[in-house]
Amino acid sequence: MKVAQEARRRFRRRFLWLTGFAAIAAGAIVFLRHEEAPRPTTQRPAAVPVTVTTTARQDVPVLLQGLGTVQAFNTIAIHSQIDGKLVAVDFVEGQQVHAGDTLAVIDQRALKAAVDEATAKKAQDEAQSVAAQKDLNRFKTLVIKNAETQQNVDTQQAKVDQLKATIDADQAAIESAQTQLSYATIKAPIDGRVGFRQLDVGNIIHANDPNPLTVLTQIQPVNVTFTLPQRDLARVREAMLQGAVPALAYDQDNNKELGKGELLLVDNQIDQTTSSIRLKAKFANDDDQLWPGEFVRLRLQVDTQANALTVPPVALQRGPQGFYVWVIKPDNTAEQRPVDAKQANDDVAIVSKGLSGDERVVVSGQYRLQAGTRVDAKSEMAGSTSGKPS
Repeated sequence: MKVAQEARRRFRRRFLWLTGFAAIAAGAIVFLRHEEAPRPTTQRPAAVPVTVTTTARQDVPVLLQGLGTVQAFNTIAIHSQIDGKLVAVDFVEGQQVHAGDTLAVIDQRALKAAVDEATAKKAQDEAQSVAAQKDLNRFKTLVIKNAETQQNVDTQQAKVDQLKATIDADQAAIESAQTQLSYATIKAPIDGRVGFRQLDVGNIIHANDPNPLTVLTQIQPVNVTFTLPQRDLARVREAMLQGAVPALAYDQDNNKELGKGELLLVDNQIDQTTSSIRLKAKFANDDDQLWPGEFVRLRLQVDTQANALTVPPVALQRGPQGFYVWVIKPDNTAEQRPVDAKQANDDVAIVSKGLSGDERVVVSGQYRLQAGTRVDAKSEMAGSTSGKPS
């Protein structure tokens, strides 16, 4: 009996040991599997792609901008000064001509006949004058010998003087006829470009025709008249006192440069209805980029700010406290930086406070940034990914 009880106790002890060992083994297996399982990792947010440029120091021209209209330096309506039949037109529409070039010819036959008639009349009067002068000389000789009266001498002297005056009138008539004849050849008074032809060969042209034969315009050089706000007047006048004021002409989109010139004058009064001033600039226009009647954008350089710290205007953002820019720090995180800045022209803004040289500022992609945002910066110039200041 005791032997059976002892056997049962031994069995229980062995069972408990085996059960405990199995539990320990199962726990070890679970622990090892747990250790081998991949643990979830905390992912960093993706870098925000932005485009950056580097602040730089440069001499910045200070420009005033206005809308202007191109005007021909000279515009001449070509009219005839006499009546007659048009027998030749010696220009092509749109042709560049020079001063003295023949543009058209009017029938000259009647005018040449008038010159010949006046010339012949002068020759006739000169012959009569010679005969009258000889008679006067004879009368003077005879009066000394008391063979002629002084009255006849005086009468003959008056006749000679009258013939001399007639000869002078004949010369004037010749010159008048020659002038009329010269009008039969219509010549270009200046260098320029002719427009449309209004009359064809064979038509009768009149001095009082309302429409010209053509219009001649001089566009080398050319003028541009434009306006600026009244507040810019003082700066323009100050610049004119320093010397020639450069002017740049651009197309209507303000992208393509059409010519370089200089300011000629400022109008002598301000337009009170618009609070603006009118100005005129002169351009050489050697390449004919500026055309009369064309609307252009004028940039007037009134000053130059030397060694100014600059950024593109698109880098400037406006907040409640004024302008700010996004600066990319060396660790490629974004920082919002308040700045004092003003836009000098379409391409450059001058920063007087808040930035230093060789700092990277964001010019595209600002809307996704917050302070400390990690960025993937691409250079505006190179267009390549950059992890360091360019």
